[in-house]
Amino acid sequence: MDRGADTPPFRQIAAMLIDAIDDGRLEPGQKLPSEAALMEHFGVARMTVRQATQELRRQGLVVAEHGRGVFVRAPSPTLPVRRVASDRFARKHRDAGKAAFLADAEKLGYQPSVDRIQVRRETAPPPVAERLRVAPDDEVVVRDRRYLANGRPIEMATSYVPTELAEGTQILDINPGPGGIYARLEERGHKLASFTEEVTARMPNSREVRELGLPEGSPVLTVIRTAFDTDGAVVEVCDIVKAASSYVLEYDFPAK
Repeated sequence: MDRGADTPPFRQIAAMLIDAIDDGRLEPGQKLPSEAALMEHFGVARMTVRQATQELRRQGLVVAEHGRGVFVRAPSPTLPVRRVASDRFARKHRDAGKAAFLADAEKLGYQPSVDRIQVRRETAPPPVAERLRVAPDDEVVVRDRRYLANGRPIEMATSYVPTELAEGTQILDINPGPGGIYARLEERGHKLASFTEEVTARMPNSREVRELGLPEGSPVLTVIRTAFDTDGAVVEVCDIVKAASSYVLEYDFPAK
């Protein structure tokens, strides 16, 4: 460590630990040297060592386990789900009675499941109401659920559907039936024409950490999807939060 450098000691230590992770000297799942060992090796105070490991935690490279130590983050036990946006909402899947998540699972060979399903009526949040093109005080149908791959939670989703489109359909039921809510909307005469998706990344809130079982420092991907029918009407807005380490998002589009 260069004590005459402008870079603070904790950042120098963090950089050396990152190099050890990158070149495989510290392998996934391996425990970092103890605070005492790092203090002795670098000749620094405990606070300096803690600042260094906090920097690694901030970057999502390590996880701290109470009473055990700090470990190099291991890859997600769930293989990345390759989400092919150009195919997953194809009508052929709905005609076969498969919602998009089930279609993804069949291609990739994981066991899909959905739990924590809630259906309710409430006023949509203002950004959702704007996308749905409904008045701010209009009631909509809200569907919350969590998706799991091989029993591991990887995604949370909340769909908002105008009440007049959901009324009298299985969209109001816990189980929306074969093909999911999009199949029910098409049965009502709202043939789907297109989707738009807005993808961002951020750190999760406490509920998302708990519901997705995220290790400390794990980011999430957020997707806001808007579904349009052939008349250009918005028939659903879906707010999705994905465990970033569990997904590869693939978009196929022409060069024009």
